[in-house]
Amino acid sequence: MAATHSLRTLHHHPHSSSFKRLSTPPPPPPSSFFLKPPSSSTSTTNTLSSLSSTTTFSHPSSTTSTTTSQAISFDTLQHHLSNQNFRQADEETRHLLILLAGEAAQKRGYVFFSEVQFISQNDLKAIDELWKKHSNNKFGYSVQKRQWQKVKKDFTKLFLKLGWMKKLDTEIEQYNYRAFPDEFIWELNDETPEGHLPLTNALRGTQLFNSILSHPAFEGQEEEAETGENGGVTVRDGTTKPLSNKFFKPNYSF
Repeated sequence: MAATHSLRTLHHHPHSSSFKRLSTPPPPPPSSFFLKPPSSSTSTTNTLSSLSSTTTFSHPSSTTSTTTSQAISFDTLQHHLSNQNFRQADEETRHLLILLAGEAAQKRGYVFFSEVQFISQNDLKAIDELWKKHSNNKFGYSVQKRQWQKVKKDFTKLFLKLGWMKKLDTEIEQYNYRAFPDEFIWELNDETPEGHLPLTNALRGTQLFNSILSHPAFEGQEEEAETGENGGVTVRDGTTKPLSNKFFKPNYSF
């Protein structure tokens, strides 16, 4: 996905092996594949293929795009997903969003939240449908939006539900962001959180992720509430504890 970066302690190319308390998250280092704009020339060749395919859609017409006369193929994404190569599929998804967002995003190497509007509903739905099809409806943007609605659009709680954050082994209940890529789950099993993939960068905040989840392609998602009455986190004993600001102070202003 596009490529600005999510989560304070996730870095473009993770260098940190230790975790700091979430109450005072460190500034994101300049690396984290999770947050990194993809750079794959081979992927560009594949995705800009003009060969006809059931998974090929025309690029939305836009004055910001240099590929309006070309077709963008989803064959590479479908290939990775059908072979359960979810990490490669995640990288390809970011690459596709850059291509679909237009010329400025392509030159820059990542997508601004304001450019998500240039991605057509059909293209974004196509990407989402491929993720859902090859994950038994466990992965995809529409799956993530459903989870977002369940937590009243609170991104901190959403990151917990998606498994992008982890509980620290401390006496006081605390959480921290997972390190990319080793601490993310790249296979589909019973323990994989619903909506865990694809990843979205939030280096400059959650506006990009918000724009994707709020895209017209995913309108009509029904809201379902699965949080406790106080909107807290369900812990091991089955009770629900609020996310106290005392120990949980995320900052998305980067």
